Amino acid sequence: MQGSANLNLMIKAARKAGRSLVKDFREVENLQVSMKGAGDFVSRADREAERIIKEELMGARPSYGWLGEETGEAEGQDPTRRWIVDPLDGTTNFLHGLPHWAVSIALEHKGEVVAGVIFDPAKDELFWAEKGGGAFLNETRLRVSGRKNMIEAIFATGVPFGGRSTLPATLQDLARLMPVCAGVRRWGAAALDFAYVAAGRYDGFWERGLNAWDMAAGLVIVREAGGFTGPLREGYDIFGSGGVIAGNAELFEPLCKILRERA
Repeated sequence: MQGSANLNLMIKAARKAGRSLVKDFREVENLQVSMKGAGDFVSRADREAERIIKEELMGARPSYGWLGEETGEAEGQDPTRRWIVDPLDGTTNFLHGLPHWAVSIALEHKGEVVAGVIFDPAKDELFWAEKGGGAFLNETRLRVSGRKNMIEAIFATGVPFGGRSTLPATLQDLARLMPVCAGVRRWGAAALDFAYVAAGRYDGFWERGLNAWDMAAGLVIVREAGGFTGPLREGYDIFGSGGVIAGNAELFEPLCKILRERA
């Protein structure tokens, strides 16, 4: 596997955290679970995974900044570089014994995500990319799908839960999109939704109310696989708005047109 020193460090950290999560996943019924908010659970496994990743990344690059779902944000001595980490994307799946969750690690340089790793330990699928170097699944080069017709396309999204304020808008998205496509999937892990667009498994993805750690790695992986990404609200910053659209080269604009009608 060819990549920069930083990318190799990210992959090592993701795999190490993944091994820890797999051990806990096998004993999911015994996990110590605490409430972090309505419908938003955090487990001991989640916190331990972030500790492992932070130890690996910051131990090797102590001057970089940090943004993690569980431990928050810390500025580094190097203001141009920052790790963005979700140690367990798909926590609810994990806690219910569903094998669809991932570790997500990204490197941001001067405000741009330049490398991303999404590791699905349950399936041993490692999605990774560096700016200008292409995107890969394990050792295989990734390309987005070549579908051109909406009626043949499958899209992914996240349906808000627990009374979140974005639910009405998402239901309206579905009402407009589902009649003109081949289907919409909701698998509960945004990082893997991005990865599946890059792999051509989905033709596009959109979601509202995401955080930077949900999206960062996926953005660069989709782009390096030949896809496009953009904010749900045109002219807005993706991280700042929390709304994102990703798609293949042919269907990105048609998807944007449908979703941005009320974004």
